[in-house]
Amino acid sequence: MKLNKDLRVAISGKSGCGNTTVSGLLAEKLGIKLINYTFRQLAAEKGMTLKEVIDAARDDDSYDKYVDKHQVELALEEACVLGSRLAIWMLKEADLKVYLYASDDTRAGRVYNREGGDLQAIKDFTAMRDREDTARYKDFYGIDNNDYKFADLIVETDNKNPEEIVNIIIQKLIEKGLVSE
Repeated sequence: MKLNKDLRVAISGKSGCGNTTVSGLLAEKLGIKLINYTFRQLAAEKGMTLKEVIDAARDDDSYDKYVDKHQVELALEEACVLGSRLAIWMLKEADLKVYLYASDDTRAGRVYNREGGDLQAIKDFTAMRDREDTARYKDFYGIDNNDYKFADLIVETDNKNPEEIVNIIIQKLIEKGLVSE
């Protein structure tokens, strides 16, 4: 693939939609940096454990806000794929905004296949996490993460594997003249 500009692709979706996998594969195929800055990286930078950061973030919004702000700063430095729950809302400069969608059952099934456990408990946890994320994003930024219709590309991922999804995204990049084969 040949980039026709200093490309930035933003990929968002709820847990279990394939964000992380698809973002990594796309970055690899395009030969550009993957940015997926999370609490895990923040913990390493601060010399804290992941659990310490998560616990601290419950009472201090600055952790979430720093991660969201910092990943955008990183994305502006060079061509990249930014994969995060809020990427398509936060990276205004993205050349392509992609939203990955999957049904609640598919998402829970993927988490179950990845991590094991009790499927109903995973469904319940995922629904709770979705509600909390939506409330937090509205509170922090006025973003409704259920309103993604503005995305340049919405990919229903229920019956697609990561390679198929990446190929759909690459076709859209070609259509927009952002990359060439």
